[in-house]
Amino acid sequence: MQPRKLYAAVAAALATCPLAHAAVEEMPSTLKDQQSVAITIYNENLALVKDVRRATLEAGPNRLALREVSGRMRPETAQLRSLSQPGALTLLEQNFDFDLLTPAKLLEKYVGRTVRVVKTHPTTGAESVETATVLAANNGVVLRIGDRIETGVPGRIVYDGVPANLRDRPTLVTELLSARAGAQTLELSYLSGGLSWKADYVAELNGADSALDLNGWVTLTNTSGTAYPNAKLQLVAGDVNRVRDELRQAAGMARLAKAEAPASSMQQESLFEYHLYTLQRPTTIADNQTKQVALLSAGGVPVVKELVLQGSDYYYRSSFGNIGQKMKVGVFVQFENRDSSRLGLPMPKGVVRVYKKDSSGNAQFVGEDAIDHTPKNEKVRLKLGEAFDVTADKKQTDFRRREPGNKASYVFESAYEIQLRNAKKEPATVVVREPVPGDWTMLEESSRHAKVAAGTAEWRVAVPAEGSTTLRYRVLVRY
Repeated sequence: MQPRKLYAAVAAALATCPLAHAAVEEMPSTLKDQQSVAITIYNENLALVKDVRRATLEAGPNRLALREVSGRMRPETAQLRSLSQPGALTLLEQNFDFDLLTPAKLLEKYVGRTVRVVKTHPTTGAESVETATVLAANNGVVLRIGDRIETGVPGRIVYDGVPANLRDRPTLVTELLSARAGAQTLELSYLSGGLSWKADYVAELNGADSALDLNGWVTLTNTSGTAYPNAKLQLVAGDVNRVRDELRQAAGMARLAKAEAPASSMQQESLFEYHLYTLQRPTTIADNQTKQVALLSAGGVPVVKELVLQGSDYYYRSSFGNIGQKMKVGVFVQFENRDSSRLGLPMPKGVVRVYKKDSSGNAQFVGEDAIDHTPKNEKVRLKLGEAFDVTADKKQTDFRRREPGNKASYVFESAYEIQLRNAKKEPATVVVREPVPGDWTMLEESSRHAKVAAGTAEWRVAVPAEGSTTLRYRVLVRY
């Protein structure tokens, strides 16, 4: 008989004969049988797991229990195949058992069944045993003992056994047909939640704020319910489209593991429209663990620091007078992700934390900002905070409507005065950026502006040490 006909015949027999189905003994497979494991982790709490194990199968029907798989497996994505004997397996059924053994779960599974209650006499220490029926196990236990009902646990509860669908580890039970008997190398692949990664960057500015040293780290978090020893680790950076569904939430708190040595760099390559990072050595990812692995390192990256006073467009439409006093001036640093800047590597999205040494040589935190996925040859711009010694006062000095009889359009002329003050002992340059709405024309200005975008005027204003500079301008806006 041909193999396909044999499989069909056996499958039909199993479907029509429950006794034959029950007669197949379950064969457990644990992490001791694991030959290798490879994990590809994506940004949005998703991972592809490839678990290779050695298992001995019988010719014909088998019931293989793959223990210690991810507790947040998406079972509809699971695929089992034989690497040593391609085409030798025919899968009939898969059951993912993630209801794990705990005292509460065991009691819950015995609702409607009998247990034994063992009580110890407080004085003599003698034990007595009574048979009880479990009536409920929600928010406590309700037992029927003889002709009475008791709540709570009056003693030790003794069970006859563990229900078959209650496991001590997440388990994928696969019913399959094997064309031959003997040991085979099997690969189980599946998608899982509970595995995530993000990039974290640490930068240190030099004394002149003209360059920084940058170190990038990959932060891995595993709350999937199992460990991945000596795993081949790959990370995908990019926004992969997914059909959203509800993944079960995993319990447990992550603990911070000691960071790996910076020498453990990752190799990167393009993958479709994403970037793939491969760790050049195996690593063990324990359950309920957060660990860090070095991603990149660059020293002496040139940076440009900017002080920016960012305006708004609302005060160009009406009369306001004082707009703000002691206004905050934002502090930004910017660098280019280029080979010439000693970088030139695709940078996954994450948080950049910036430090600078004080006069005693101690590194102090000076701000952080999030970056999106940044390809090579792009700019990275970070807002670190607000300047302490550089402030601004802004007021509207004139406002009037032009062409009041023209109902087809609105034309406003307004004038502004921005006083910039610098309390530092060195001069500063402040970028004044004004989003001017509508069709606008600059009529007067004390310093020449640059039209950096269709609706943006920008001035670079030099402010002397411990001094001030006033910027004045008049603009015509047409709607």
